[in-house]
Amino acid sequence: MNNDNINMANANNNIANDENVSSIHEFDFSLICEYFSSISRQGPGSDEATRRALSMIGDIGSEAVIADLGCGCGSQTVQLALNTHAKVKALDLFPLFIEKLTQRCHEAGVGDRVEGIVGDMCDLPFLRESLDVIWSEGAIYNIGFKRGVTEWREYLKPEGWLAVSEASWLTDCRPSEIEEFWNEAYPEIDTIANKVQQLRDAGYSDIRTFVLPPECWTDNFYIPQREAQRLFLERHPDNATANELVANQRHEAEMYSRYNAYYGYVFYIGRKK
Repeated sequence: MNNDNINMANANNNIANDENVSSIHEFDFSLICEYFSSISRQGPGSDEATRRALSMIGDIGSEAVIADLGCGCGSQTVQLALNTHAKVKALDLFPLFIEKLTQRCHEAGVGDRVEGIVGDMCDLPFLRESLDVIWSEGAIYNIGFKRGVTEWREYLKPEGWLAVSEASWLTDCRPSEIEEFWNEAYPEIDTIANKVQQLRDAGYSDIRTFVLPPECWTDNFYIPQREAQRLFLERHPDNATANELVANQRHEAEMYSRYNAYYGYVFYIGRKK
């Protein structure tokens, strides 16, 4: 689920906040899931970025357990399984995503080490101090960065690792249009330095960061949506929600093309003290 890429959660919020819509009905969720499940990634990222973040953690043994929170359809989940010997528990709120993840993992030959779980990252179904690694690419915004890194820490074993990608400002100053856009979409967006301090305050050390390159947004997220949008609108030509969703995603892509020097996704990796 994943932020100019305001992704699924913000797509939901945009629809729910429309003055003509009082709530999101089951059909709306189904429609949104249909759209985002039609593309390989539900947010910006890449296999290379996942592997780079993994390399900053070091060896993860066969007895280790990784929880991939907000896993979507599982692009990064496959990489976690392919590049470690660990067991991976992949959690997402949407059953359709877990179905697609399970199929993808079996096709990649790692289905025996990946468990798909329909669940809520705000109420994790794990025992305290039971996880060696908590992973979340482009999804921690659903719970909020500060809340996520604080609450999830309790599920990590002593000296366990957290690795999340989060929308962040890359500069201290930016044009008012993009600042207003992001502050409305995700008020917790902040600079890398401030995010690192939030991790320290939450009880993490050995913190490492890197900025995802632009192709994680363009080649891997926005460009694949073009054909998906065409097919989606062909299936739902007169549906106002479908048209609003596509218009929203196109606007996000335009904003990124104009202002990507000022913001991006940043991987934050830290060890529980």
